Amino acid sequence: MAPALIGLAACSGGGGDAAKGKGKGGQPGQGTPTVGYVVIQPSSVAMTTELSGRTTAFESSDVRPQVTGIIRRRFFTEGTLVKKGQPLYEIDPRLYRAAANEAQANLQSARANAEAQGILAQRYKPLAEMEAISKQDYTNAIATSRQATASVAQTRAALETAQINLKFTTVPAPITGRIGRSLFTVGALVSATQTDPLSQIQRLDLIFVDIQQASGDLLALRRSLGQNGIVPTRAEVRLKLEDGSDYGATGSVEFAEALVNTETGTVTLRARFPNPQGLLLPGMFVQAKFAQAINQRAFLVPQAGVARDAKGNATVYVVGADNKAVQKTIKADRTQGAYWVVTSGLNPGDRIITQGLSKIAPNQSVKPVPENTAQKIEAPKGDSSRWR
Repeated sequence: MAPALIGLAACSGGGGDAAKGKGKGGQPGQGTPTVGYVVIQPSSVAMTTELSGRTTAFESSDVRPQVTGIIRRRFFTEGTLVKKGQPLYEIDPRLYRAAANEAQANLQSARANAEAQGILAQRYKPLAEMEAISKQDYTNAIATSRQATASVAQTRAALETAQINLKFTTVPAPITGRIGRSLFTVGALVSATQTDPLSQIQRLDLIFVDIQQASGDLLALRRSLGQNGIVPTRAEVRLKLEDGSDYGATGSVEFAEALVNTETGTVTLRARFPNPQGLLLPGMFVQAKFAQAINQRAFLVPQAGVARDAKGNATVYVVGADNKAVQKTIKADRTQGAYWVVTSGLNPGDRIITQGLSKIAPNQSVKPVPENTAQKIEAPKGDSSRWR
């Protein structure tokens, strides 16, 4: 909804005592000033905050070798987009291929031995029943057959290990994303225990922004929820970049960490943003603006009607009883567009004077604009877009 229009007073340009600066009895300088006012009602106003943050990759993964060997080939171009599972490096596979062939041969040998031992145990069974051989010989034959079967399982596992190591000689991309520079060249010796990765991949089509908020501010917000008309909200987050420009896409807060940084006294809030063009890069400094709650009992007062006294307190003039200008002290800590957000000091239906303020003093009689020429402020209810 559009904010309500302000009822303005305009002195008549024709003849009359008021126009001529004459009051009752025709005395000059004692005329009743004409003022314009707006009628205010409680509104749902987003409680916005602006905090600093840094961008973080949505996914990040190091490319690491899982076997030891010499790099023979590199399959990618640095800085390009790679897909999950795409081959990136080849490590010399000859030793691992030979180990896999050896394990395959050992498995075949174990299977042949297990088959022979099984047939021998079957032949001993009727002989042991006829007492042509001792029962101990038959028992030994059964045990030997079972050992041969277990040997088959062992050599099969060794073959699987050798095949896995052979597969590891091709280093694939662990995730889809943009790959950085290669830290190792063709001919370099790499190992599974080295500390440095071969390269790094970061997914940037979505990106996180880690926002830092003081733990005291977050505590005060949580205590205020459910009181004085303040309710939680899931509002959009907007970013301002390092060069002062606005980032076009909006994001949303995903979660708040359940711990406080002991060095900075802040809690990290993580927001997620789309980044299809790759404009946001990990490590960038940004300013995030978003609403953490909705105040359902706030008032939107035109900025023209709010002044500050010598102590810095916000004040307004209200058309009171008998059409007298009554000065009120209010709490107005922030603005929203062309309005001050007032959280205390006013009542529903108050008539806030917005024009002619230079002509009035506290408790002075005024001539307000007739009710049929002023309209109530209809502030947006639950519309978080108004604060942006």
